[in-house]
Amino acid sequence: MDPASVPLTWSTALTSWRWDSLASVLIVGGSIAYVLAWRRATRCPEPVTRGPLWCFAIAAALSIAATMSMIGVYDRVLFWVRALQVLLLLFVVPFFLAMSRPVTVLRGALGSAGRQRLDRLLATPAARFAAHPATTSVAMLATPWLLYLTPLYVTSLKYNAVAAATWVLLVLVGFGYFYARLQTDPVPRRYSQLISLVISIIESIGDGLLGIVLWLGPLIAADYYTHVGRQWGPSLRIDQSIGAGILWIVGDVLGVPFIIVLMRLFSADEKAHADAVDDELESAPEISGGTSGLWWENDPQLRERMGR
Repeated sequence: MDPASVPLTWSTALTSWRWDSLASVLIVGGSIAYVLAWRRATRCPEPVTRGPLWCFAIAAALSIAATMSMIGVYDRVLFWVRALQVLLLLFVVPFFLAMSRPVTVLRGALGSAGRQRLDRLLATPAARFAAHPATTSVAMLATPWLLYLTPLYVTSLKYNAVAAATWVLLVLVGFGYFYARLQTDPVPRRYSQLISLVISIIESIGDGLLGIVLWLGPLIAADYYTHVGRQWGPSLRIDQSIGAGILWIVGDVLGVPFIIVLMRLFSADEKAHADAVDDELESAPEISGGTSGLWWENDPQLRERMGR
């Protein structure tokens, strides 16, 4: 089927599928490796639960939809479908991959020596730099700009190998972003979730700016889409405007669950910090010999001022 000659309708959206060998190998191979590691990790001293497995299954299903469903069929015909594919592979699929906690699963599947090597790898300066929230956030912001405003966009539309490499790049960049921000896995260094909340506010501005550029700026890959010869659907300008709205508005809407998760993690961090402070205060009289039940009486300067 030539998608350029078949109008996209609700019927064709539900029935249009294509087989992609490379995507199938990556998805199936990754799924088998994850399931085997997860089964071994369930038998370790700190076994993983079924929650990460379900998150990985969702990520795999969304990967199939992004590459082989209607999205994979019409991604080279309509700008807005390509934008939807980019959003799925850069944002949604990596979010569920990060929630599947692959580093934790891998660590649980390895033996004692393997876990030590993995821990040493995470402790290296290179790992700390690569997994820093600022590094991954810059990569997340820069990737869509580089994709749409450089020749990479047209090249990925023309050549299957470049398209597949672009898919892998989007998923890797997105995973690194959520891995460093959510910190549900072992990371080289843990940072306060308040940093992630601040970064999210800055990112919303960057995403909106790209949406405005695509919405009001010049047509992207106009020669390519003209050569495709599509005689149905929206004009090139409207098509690109819809795609800009998907990247901007839909991207922000999909970011709401991420913000909610960050807020829950931030609340958990604050509670853990408060508990640690309470434990420290409670143990202070014991350490000092239980001299007083009043906190200021344990401070020599304050005790002297109060005449105690």
